[in-house]
Amino acid sequence: MSRATGSRASADRLARLLNLVPYLLARPGIEIAEAAGDLGVTERQLREDLELLWVCGLPGYGPGDLIDMAFDGDRVTITYDAGIDRPLRLTQDEALALVVALRLLAETPGVDNRDAVEGALAKIEDAAGDLAGAPVAVRLPGDGDRVQRLRAAVQSGRALRITYYTAARDETTERTVDPLRVLMVGGRAYLEAWCRRAEGMRMFRADRIDECLELDEPAAVPPHVRPQDVSAGVFRPAPDLPLITLRVGRGARWITEYYPCEQVRPDGDQWLVSLRVTDLAWARRLVLGLGPGVTVVSPPELAEEVRAQAALALDAYSRPGAAAAAAPAAGQ
Repeated sequence: MSRATGSRASADRLARLLNLVPYLLARPGIEIAEAAGDLGVTERQLREDLELLWVCGLPGYGPGDLIDMAFDGDRVTITYDAGIDRPLRLTQDEALALVVALRLLAETPGVDNRDAVEGALAKIEDAAGDLAGAPVAVRLPGDGDRVQRLRAAVQSGRALRITYYTAARDETTERTVDPLRVLMVGGRAYLEAWCRRAEGMRMFRADRIDECLELDEPAAVPPHVRPQDVSAGVFRPAPDLPLITLRVGRGARWITEYYPCEQVRPDGDQWLVSLRVTDLAWARRLVLGLGPGVTVVSPPELAEEVRAQAALALDAYSRPGAAAAAAPAAGQ
């Protein structure tokens, strides 16, 4: 099973789950095979969706709040829908939260279907009445002085000298860049610029730019450069990047919807997941952060690095003073 992007897979599954409850409510006792055919998914995927629905419902999430269903062999019936069949009625706080979110979305650069956003905002504001006029300041996430300076540099056409932290390599470098644009992707602000050090276009996360100095010289973006298509996310797996394969349990399977994966296939009650990474140091930190629910299948050098780092961490618990020595190594 291939995943084009984690965000697209999550959106597709959410849409499927929202459609699944009213579909089953209208067809009590339907066979799972028939439902899977109607919905265009495999029986395995439908069963996994039903397992997820079982823990969805109204806030509070007590036994009387969750969606419930009954199975009779290969047939399924929704026995409690947690109110999903009732028309939505917003409280004042909920309406205000939606107004603020839609105003924020309307201010986000690069948003498609802005007319639809403004139309929805107008309807919610009309329904909210006087509450919609409450004095609420709407600002983009991370839209502080740093982002304002980046936008000013783009508008003025000046080059920038930045101090940038690269999380994948855990290093801080100084670069001179020629800004092209500032954009929002996944709730984060990025500077897209020509990096003179790398001699290529790069996406710099605004919150990782520690210092930013506007230079007197004009930006000199090469004429052949075009803005990157970020509809599928900022990270673009390339064939020359390291390929890692992990065996993941149910608790860590979320990585298949968060990161672009080349392959995800069942392996008993676990899954074998293959994905490209920027480098093995980043992959090592990812695996260590996921804990015992993940095993490195390949490459062998990654498995050895994880094993060595885990042994160092365990040793820190057994010897007084070792924790201080292990801490810097864990962050490398």
